[in-house]
Parts: sequence; C-alpha cells; structure tokens
Amino acid sequence: MSDLDPSQPPTQTGHALIQSYVKTLDGSPGVYRMLDAQARVLYVGKARNLKARVSNYARPGGHSGRIARMISETAEMMFLTTSTETEALLLEQNLIKQLKPKYNVLLRDDKSFPNILVSRAHRFAQVKKHRGAKKEKGNYYGPFASAGAVNRTLQQLQRVFMLRDCSDATFESRTRPCLQYQIKRCTAPCVGKISAADYAAAVADAERYLSGKSTEIQEKLAAEMQEASAAMEFEHAAVLRDRIRALTQVQSAQGINPRGVAEADVIALHLEKGQACVQVFFIRANQNWGNRDYYPRVGADIEAAEVLEAFVGQFYDGKEPPRQLILSHPLDNAALMADALSEKAGRKVDILVPQRGEKAELVAGAVRNARESLARKMSESATQTKLLKGLATAFDLPKVPERIEVYDNSHIQGTNAVGGMIVAGPEGLMKNAYRKFNIKGDDLTPGDDFGMMKEVLTRRFKRLLKEDPDRSHGQWPDLLLIDGGAGQVSAVAEIMREWGVEDIPMIGVAKGVDRDHGKEEFHRVGQRPFALQRNDPVLYFVQRLRDEAHRFAIGTHRAKRAKAVGATPLDDVPGVGATRKRALLAHFGSAKAVSRANLADLKVVDGISDALAETIYDFFHEGSR
Repeated sequence: MSDLDPSQPPTQTGHALIQSYVKTLDGSPGVYRMLDAQARVLYVGKARNLKARVSNYARPGGHSGRIARMISETAEMMFLTTSTETEALLLEQNLIKQLKPKYNVLLRDDKSFPNILVSRAHRFAQVKKHRGAKKEKGNYYGPFASAGAVNRTLQQLQRVFMLRDCSDATFESRTRPCLQYQIKRCTAPCVGKISAADYAAAVADAERYLSGKSTEIQEKLAAEMQEASAAMEFEHAAVLRDRIRALTQVQSAQGINPRGVAEADVIALHLEKGQACVQVFFIRANQNWGNRDYYPRVGADIEAAEVLEAFVGQFYDGKEPPRQLILSHPLDNAALMADALSEKAGRKVDILVPQRGEKAELVAGAVRNARESLARKMSESATQTKLLKGLATAFDLPKVPERIEVYDNSHIQGTNAVGGMIVAGPEGLMKNAYRKFNIKGDDLTPGDDFGMMKEVLTRRFKRLLKEDPDRSHGQWPDLLLIDGGAGQVSAVAEIMREWGVEDIPMIGVAKGVDRDHGKEEFHRVGQRPFALQRNDPVLYFVQRLRDEAHRFAIGTHRAKRAKAVGATPLDDVPGVGATRKRALLAHFGSAKAVSRANLADLKVVDGISDALAETIYDFFHEGSR
C-alpha cells in the first residue's frame, strides 16, 4: 500500500476541491476518505480505479441528496492505494468500523457470538457456553445467535445425553450426586454412577448431534433399545426410550431445520422510511441455531444493495464467515465480496440470492422477521421520542436530549465500591455505552457517597475532554440524572464548574420525604425541588432510568464482591494461573494448606514444574531458604 497526497493542499471545497484531487490520481485500486473542515471523516469508500471513482464526485449534478450533502461538506480527501480491489474492500470495511463516518452505512451492534465448547481438559468432558478466543482445549460448535440460543441447546443436550455442565472444581469436590442427577439431566460421573467409557460414548453422540447427525443417533438409540428389550433389561430400555423421545421433541421445537442447507447465514434486509432492519439466521449442521436482528444506520435515499454490502463487509470483519451466505438482495460487487470473504476464511465462500426452492423459503421467512422487527422498532422509537420531548418540557431543557447519562453508586459500608453509568437515547437504552467505575480513592471515608460521585464524574469528564474536546462524536451527554437530592446535585455542580462544563443540564432524583416510590422529588441547581404528577409518563420514564442505573450498579458491585470473596493468596503468585490454581487447590484442599506445604509436596502436583514449585514455596516462605 502507499499514500497519495497532493503536494499543495487545496483551499476549495465541494466539487472544485474534488476536481483538484482527480489530477493527482491514477487508475490504481484503493480507499479514499472524505473529510470536513474540522478534519472529521465524512465517508470512506473503495475503488477499483481511484481516478475514475473520484471523478464521479467531481461532477456538479446527478447525485442523490445524501451524496450531494456529503460533497458540499468535503474540505479534504485522503487516499490509500492497494495492490488489489479485494484488499481495498477489506481495508474499507475495517476503516468504516474504526472511524464511523457520518455518511457510511454503519453496523451499530457488533458483539461476538457464543459457541458451545465440549471441553477436553478433563477425563469426563464438560459441555458449556463459550464466548471469545478459542484458546481452551476441546471442540467448538457455533456460532449461535445469542446466549439464549446456546442455553436452550445446552438444556437439550442435558435432556438427551445427560452430560455434566459443572465446573472442574465442583466436579472434584462432589461426594454425592447433585440435583441434576435426580432430575435425569446428568449421569453423575463425579461419583462414579457411569463408567468413563459409557460417558465418552454419550459425549461422542452429543458431538454427532451438534454436527447434524441426529437421525444417525436416533437409529443407534433405537437399536440399543431393541437389544435391551430383547435382553429383558427393561429399565435400561426405558431410559433409551426417554432419550429418543427427548431428541424428537428437540427437533420439532427447533422449527426451521433445512435439509439442503448444512452451513449458511441467511441475511435478509427490510428498508422503510429511512430505517433498516437486517435479520440474520444462523444455520449450522442443518439446524437453526437462532436468529438476530440488526439496525444499521442508513439514510432515506439509500439502495438495498449498498446497505446489504456494507452490512456483510462489516459483519464479517472480525468473524469467520460460513460456507454460504444466502441473501435477500443482490450485491453490486457480489463476486468481489465472495473473494474477500474466501480469502479471510481460507476456503471458498459462496454468496447466493435464491429465487425458488428451500433456500428461497428461508429468505422469505427472514424477510418477514426483518419487516416485523422493524415495525416494532419504529413503534418503540416513536414512543421514546415522545417521552424525550415530554422530559424536555417537564424539566425546561434547552433541547430534546439525545443522550441521557444516569449515575449511581453501590457499596456495603464502603467496601467494593463501584459507580455505574447507564445511557439512554432516542432508541432506548444504549447498553454498549454503559460504563462501570471501580472507586479508587484511598482517602475516601467508607460510605462517602459524595466523594464517590465526585470521583466518578471527575473521571468521566476528564476522559471526555481528552477524547472528544469539541463534542463532535456524540459522546457528550445532553442531560445528567443523578440518584440523590440537593447534596449530590451541589457536589456534581461543583465538579462540572471545575471542568468548565456548566452548560450540561443536571437533575437529582430523590425519593421524597416519605420515600414512597412514585413521589420522587427533582432537584436542580439554584431552584426549588419539584415533583411530577403520579400518573405522568415522564415520571415513569425517569423511574425506569433510575432503576436501571441502580440495577447496573448493584450488579457490578455484586460481581466485584464475588470476585473478592473467591480471591486467594495464590492469585498473586507469579506463574500460577487459573488451571494451576485449580490443580493446587484440588491437591491440597485450600490456599492455606498450599502456603504451608513443603517444597517436595509442591513438586508432585500435576502441572507444577520444579522451578514453579520453588517459586510458590519462596512466595510463602520468603527468606526461609
């Protein structure tokens, strides 16, 4: 790759500016960026021929309203040449995700997807949910559309194959079967209720099921049931019958189970009134592993092909694509996208737009889901817009807020103190913008809520001023809601004065004199407290925001407290990670016993080398050798 930069920076804007750049370009493939007068990226695009592509923008007419506005705002351009158009496509999608340009189609929700892991770290394999890097030893199956889809499948596996889902530490500590065994969801390998060979056979059947070979498993179970009946082992035959019945129920409950589609993502788009919904169905091993909807940011005058191409490029930027993408609309550059995804996956990826047959039926179902999801979203957005307007009127705000930040603290007598921030906007709760703050102030008096709030707000505004000083990236709040009364409001106002951000409206939400839910008092700087009517929708809205902030702060505090309770001195020993910590605890029974162990005993623990044993011994017996 190489940068192209004109020797003389142009002083024009719009068409004239773009024309001046055309003279410096050649026919190389590459990526271009259009920037405004404040050097903010307006648009990122790719081109097979940079000169030809940029020349289109230099024409004064023939553009849609969105593109015409973008051209008029363009004050600078940047170019990056690539070796191939495929390389340009991959770079374009990467830059769009990083820079989030104003005029590009943006995929706003891009979380990783969970998998099912059949862990091989233990002689009795554990089946569990896994998200993130695939570092643990075992076989991975997925992706699934959501944690709920994984949990449902895990429940099905337990019903049919009766595999354990407990942690290795819990497994090793059991002395009698747990409730899962009593309700026939586990065979209790922890206490020897099943042999290692029989358990391994059940694991193998479960993996065949996850690989789409459920019919083969049913035939095998049916044959085993007949043999057990013939041998008059009626109790064993009844167990096998129940497993076959459970497997049949699982298959019928999954709904869509395409026979002719082994591995694919079905991606359908519905556009309406300048909004878009993309529905993705995950088909793996001829089974439906869930679906998920997305709402990319689009404009009113954008074409379906552009939306879907941008979605596909960004969606698979950090994910492995399946063997087939089955789409509702054709892409303008389908062959190029297929080449790019094939290069990323290291195998062939096909892009299809079916017109008939089973695949077309899958697409029709996904389109229907996308249309219904968008209708619900638009209805919720209309309600949310009405509430935000009501909030602006009730609290006499200078404008309708687009970003509301709500803060709360949680602690027990000052211990494990955390601050929580939730965010709401025109589309409801913005959970990807939530933040937690571990309270660090060593000089705080335990339970000092004012001091905690001061630390949280100080850290928040310090970061905002550093990362977005001109407030151009939409990260600044239009309204702050604080859980508290006049004291908290005064403390926050002082912080805001210190940081020079006194133009952000702020409201304290207190429970009122008798602390009755529904009689909240609202506090503003320099004004008398006031209340809203008990049946006012704005009151219910503020209560929901306050309760959500409280829920988030409490949950964060509990997680921190649980982590602290589970902490041991072994956490601080160099070279001792989670696996070796489990091995030490399993061998000695407690961290205290590890600390008292002699060097010879430490060396016999599985996974503990002689050098690490010496490190552990020296950690607990400093200066004794």
